[in-house]
Amino acid sequence: MAWESLNPPRDYLKAGVRKPYRDVIDVSWGDPHRAGVKPLSFVRQVLAACLYPKLMEGDRLMVDVRQRAQRLLKECAGGSIGSYSNTAGIPEIVQRVSEFITRRDGGVPCRRENIFISSGSQWALNILKVLVNSEASPRTGVLTPVPCHSTTILSLMALGAAAVPYHLTEERGWALEVEELQRALDSAKGVCSPVALYVINPGNPAGYVQNRKSMQEVIRFAAEKRLFLLADEVYQDCVYGKTEFVSYKRALAEMGPPLSETVELASFHTASKGLMGECGLRAGYVELVNLDPAVMKHINSLFSTNSCAPVLGQIALDVMTNPPQPGDPSYPLYMKHIRTSLAENVRRVEEVVNSLPGFSCQPVEGGAFAFPTVFLPPKAIERAKEVGMKPDTFYCLRLLEEAGLLFSPGTEYGQKEGTYHIRFCIMIPLDVMEELLRRLSGFHKRFMKEFS
Repeated sequence: MAWESLNPPRDYLKAGVRKPYRDVIDVSWGDPHRAGVKPLSFVRQVLAACLYPKLMEGDRLMVDVRQRAQRLLKECAGGSIGSYSNTAGIPEIVQRVSEFITRRDGGVPCRRENIFISSGSQWALNILKVLVNSEASPRTGVLTPVPCHSTTILSLMALGAAAVPYHLTEERGWALEVEELQRALDSAKGVCSPVALYVINPGNPAGYVQNRKSMQEVIRFAAEKRLFLLADEVYQDCVYGKTEFVSYKRALAEMGPPLSETVELASFHTASKGLMGECGLRAGYVELVNLDPAVMKHINSLFSTNSCAPVLGQIALDVMTNPPQPGDPSYPLYMKHIRTSLAENVRRVEEVVNSLPGFSCQPVEGGAFAFPTVFLPPKAIERAKEVGMKPDTFYCLRLLEEAGLLFSPGTEYGQKEGTYHIRFCIMIPLDVMEELLRRLSGFHKRFMKEFS
């Protein structure tokens, strides 16, 4: 089921059918702008100035906006964002992305020739094409987490590979445990030949953030089993409280030789996710570490067969990796309101959801979603079976119909047998979050009473 395509309540409201709510709150996507979060002014002003340079005449825009737009236009062929760029990205932007990575990783060097900018998830697809042999017998396998968003799984299946699931330990804050990786690897014997390990950090849909010790254990496992590491780190700027994000590249470098020189790694990031939330501007990058030169040459040829990423998206990526700094006119307001509201949303979600009977929400340390367990009564599970639905899908459909909340059922992301979850985006305005929690609380109490 394409869950996010369900719109009956909206249609009912348009037709004048009376409901106990005036609108549908759609938090099934990780799209903050769709949910009402205002775009960042600095980002949009730079984009607007690049699109229509006459905006830079006079003093309508802050000086740092004008300076950034002027520099970016000089780096575009013909001084226009309407021109093609190099397939790997505008060289100056690629260079600044590499400098960002070096700063982020505490000085660990990053070579620009190891970075490729492309649209959407194309970077991941190109790496998977290198790893997956569609004609191999047994099939190529990739270890993938449960729960996990569906994009990577679908991409693997489309290329003829097999997803080998490993379960995160929910009761330990969705911990990734090496013993479970070994179990998953053993389960693949005779079914497929695993060549890669896919990790998501911070998590999606579960909001965990791995610590250094956990990452080092995963790296040692990958090295021992000769697995290519695929690190999905697109929510790295979404960490809350005292939690620290450490990239897999930094963790690998800190372990020193021989691991730091031999473990093959691809790290992904994008301007389409995270605090910037420019989902419609499809641009991200992949950094490749420790790949054989012959393989790098082949990857270069793969990227060269595609057109460049949209230049507007590349500009958004440049702003994301090089935001306004202290002393810049745009700095005081840049992202401040988003970080403040997100921290409050996380606090309120954990407080309210964990106060409801039949709910349990692990701490949301990072990412864009909450993924609580809902302990459904046996009668509700039986009713779901009667109507041919998974129990958490049944719960979410009732939630949509009766409270106007569009959540995603956990069954779409994978979950342990006999457990049920719901996923919803936390990157929404504070007032919307309060209304969401009010509706969820009222509905859940009525639902539990009905099926008690």
